[in-house]
Amino acid sequence: MGRVTFDISMSLDGFVAGPSASHEEPLGVGGLQLHEWAFAAARWREAHGESGGEAGADDDVIAEAVAASGVTIMGRHMFSGEGGPWGEDPFMGWWGEDPPFHHPVFVLTHHARETLELGDTSFTFVTDGIESALEQAQAAAGERDVAVAGGANVIQQYLRAGLVDGFQVHIAPVLLGGGVPLFDALGTTLPTLEVERVVAGERATHIRYRCV
Repeated sequence: MGRVTFDISMSLDGFVAGPSASHEEPLGVGGLQLHEWAFAAARWREAHGESGGEAGADDDVIAEAVAASGVTIMGRHMFSGEGGPWGEDPFMGWWGEDPPFHHPVFVLTHHARETLELGDTSFTFVTDGIESALEQAQAAAGERDVAVAGGANVIQQYLRAGLVDGFQVHIAPVLLGGGVPLFDALGTTLPTLEVERVVAGERATHIRYRCV
């Protein structure tokens, strides 16, 4: 069985999205800056059906994470940017007809929905909590890792439950001054962390931790 991990971009002042997030601006004001290092990388562009991009340390970090992950867990907000019932014409996600995951994705939600198949990615909507989503994800992942993609609230839930084996934070050289903090509302039962690796990339610094 693989590890339960997350990889997430964060500003130097600790935010994973900017303020005033909306359906039109799901990462909030200035939030896209957090991911410019990834947008420039060849491996990211390839996964999204685009050509070109830069090689180097940033690109290697993305390629490594993609190769390790066999399943993704995400929250409803990451999938659709909104909550509530799905409605008669439910949103199909941000990624079009061929999402870049290329493996099963489990979406945490309070509202049931049939599994959605887009390209070689499946979205299964889980209504009975983070443990159920993880159990299903681990069964689907086999020996590969389960990647908890976010958003921050979902990551915090898995951290509070002690279900994360390790994670990698991609620190962008950006100060947002406000927004969605990554390490918020974690309570007092927190994992002890060990630094496994630090990679100085071309556009971000990548720090990988192990949860002891």
